[in-house]
Amino acid sequence: MNVPHEAVLIFAGLGVALLVASVVGYVLHSRAAGAAVENLNARIRAWWVMIAISGGVLVAGNGAIVALFGLLSFLALREFVTQTPVRRADHTALFVSFFLALPVQYVLVEVEWYGLFAIFIPVYAFLTIPILSAVFADAQKFLQRTAETQWGLMICVYCLSHVPALLTLHIPGYQGRGALLVVFLMLVVQASDVLQYIWGKLLGRHQIAPRVSPAKTVEGFVGGVVSATLLGAALWQITPFSPVGAGAMALLITLVGFLGGLVMSAIKRDRGIKDWGQLLEGHGGMLDRLDSVCFSAPIFFHVTRYYFAN
Repeated sequence: MNVPHEAVLIFAGLGVALLVASVVGYVLHSRAAGAAVENLNARIRAWWVMIAISGGVLVAGNGAIVALFGLLSFLALREFVTQTPVRRADHTALFVSFFLALPVQYVLVEVEWYGLFAIFIPVYAFLTIPILSAVFADAQKFLQRTAETQWGLMICVYCLSHVPALLTLHIPGYQGRGALLVVFLMLVVQASDVLQYIWGKLLGRHQIAPRVSPAKTVEGFVGGVVSATLLGAALWQITPFSPVGAGAMALLITLVGFLGGLVMSAIKRDRGIKDWGQLLEGHGGMLDRLDSVCFSAPIFFHVTRYYFAN
């Protein structure tokens, strides 16, 4: 696959930024090792791995991008299900969720069957899951168990599958550049998360939702969203949007991403856990890294499809 030169420049810039961060982390560790510094270096090491995998997948082509997000959905759904109570009667429904609904959803993305992709999980999977659980005649907490499985499937599979679905959009004058939309979405949303964390550490004083996510502050939220919006506007040339349009899109997805992160924090609070897992060093689980993306991806996809695609 011919990788767009804009993507090469972006990944080169990310590499330079990580190199600088690695040097700073090394200096901090040599001068004053501590828990905060170790966590910072762990996060930097994890970002090296994530950027390297992302770059390799981008070079491999659209099929590899779809396969990667299919794997990410599997890992995220596994983390979600691990934190929900499961009874024997749910095993068939979970098997169908992991090994039928999930792969079928991504196959529909790969073959660009939008008509079925858009309704397969919200309609057919949502109806099938409670049927499978009811067949085994276990009514104990039936509604709760069914809703938790459906919610996990919706967030971790259906919503996340809208990221590679950006590759299927046919935008006039933008043919063959769909991967750049994926880069734009992921970069802006992830940058917003990181920048909110940084601004919160630097200036954070007023908590937004202390009972849900004590670490989220008004200052961090405003600083992160504004910074990520400006970044999105600066990246307008890799999108089919104008500079103002790219900034507006960035603002939209960062706001939705923040609200999505708040929702997922509420679920973690309800479950009495800090992180969804320990897969990513310094970051927690896969779902901790993708919670904002899960909420922003379908919004970004449908707004782009409605206003810009054929």
